[in-house]
Amino acid sequence: MTRVLAEAFPDAHCELDFTNPLELAVATILSAQSTDVRVNLTTPALFGRYRTAADYAGADRTELEEMIRSTGFYRNKTTSLIGLGTALVERFDGEVPNRLDDLVTLPGIGRKTANVILGNAFGIPGITVDTHFGRLVRRFGWTEEEDPVKVEHAIGALIPRKDWTMLSHWVIFHGRRVCHARKPACGACVLAKDCPSFGAGPTEFEVAAKLVKGEEAEHLVDLAERTRNGYKPGRGGAG
Repeated sequence: MTRVLAEAFPDAHCELDFTNPLELAVATILSAQSTDVRVNLTTPALFGRYRTAADYAGADRTELEEMIRSTGFYRNKTTSLIGLGTALVERFDGEVPNRLDDLVTLPGIGRKTANVILGNAFGIPGITVDTHFGRLVRRFGWTEEEDPVKVEHAIGALIPRKDWTMLSHWVIFHGRRVCHARKPACGACVLAKDCPSFGAGPTEFEVAAKLVKGEEAEHLVDLAERTRNGYKPGRGGAG
């Protein structure tokens, strides 16, 4: 299933825009209860104004709140960003640390966010258990765990460590584009033959194909149709 997802989403990546670990940490904090699209619309001006941890530590609260207001829960997020900047300056010489145990001690940074930062800013493998990831791995039958930390450990035991970060991207991309929470596109899914939850959504190909979202929709629908006709994605071809 992971090989199939790799072929389905060869360009999977972190969909938050960033150029350094601090920007990714900030963007990930802002993404809580928001969308990556909304965050990416907000961060260019934010990153232009606040370039260092010290900038966030010394930020004017009213100004910062106004800049991130559109992402929602802006008061709490402002508190986290100012706290993050302060902690980085006081404890890590203004730099974002590259250890999980250090990251989770920072304001606004939980285990999920820490794994996003490790995997995408530092190249250190990490599994990001967001709502899409947890929902899909349970649908796939990979685990029955509900707690995100237990999910992370359960999936980590199944998948080679070197693939953890990309696995997170593949599964999250699939969840956003095909395996929707309420109406998954089962009939146009490349995992249809292997998924124990097949039938949770429409199974007719033409109906399901209309549910596939994103820029990759044409590629995904085409791959699903070829799979129905005997092609074996992730296995090097038909036969």
